[in-house]
Amino acid sequence: MTTTLLLVLAAVVVAALAFMVRRKSGRRQRAVRELLDSADALEARLRTARAEIEAVAGDEDDPVRDALRTMLRQRLWLQQHGSRATLEELDTVRTSIDAARTRIEDQLARIERARAMPLA
Repeated sequence: MTTTLLLVLAAVVVAALAFMVRRKSGRRQRAVRELLDSADALEARLRTARAEIEAVAGDEDDPVRDALRTMLRQRLWLQQHGSRATLEELDTVRTSIDAARTRIEDQLARIERARAMPLA
């Protein structure tokens, strides 16, 4: 009876550990997927925004090029360190990508407002 109880208890512990490992793995995969989705969304937005920004600002100060370079560095970091990165590190990278997208959106909104203003 004691042996059976110990075997059942051991099976429950193993199942609980397997569930916890699987759950953590699922969170990591979700964090990486969300990070890559954010990067893809930023890249797509940057490519469509490039022409608008260049038309107004010229080629001298190219925030799109700078943002694309930053995003490339983040993708390389993910490729090199993503498998060992903590969830917090992955969230930090995703947050920085989202912040870059917000900055580009703000700049595009300023361009649109400037275009809408009547010339005096």
